[in-house]
Amino acid sequence: MLHLTPASPNERPPAPRTQADKWAANIRAARQFHTREGHLQPSRKAVEVVDGVEYKLGLFVDNARRRADKLSDERRQELNQLGMRW
Repeated sequence: MLHLTPASPNERPPAPRTQADKWAANIRAARQFHTREGHLQPSRKAVEVVDGVEYKLGLFVDNARRRADKLSDERRQELNQLGMRW
């Protein structure tokens, strides 16, 4: 027999992150960058570290520009408040 037992709570994989969770984390990184640099124009390869986690901020901003017409008004407003250059 395989002698399998259920995984303990610390062995289970974390719950998958939702799109809203990912957006919130990237906006936190964008706000941190904006506070430090005074603008929201990171290089395409820019990485921002928030609470020990790396976020690909340049990629996030570039993708937001490309998908601007698909973003909700609330998300566009969040980026506009940071001085997003569309």
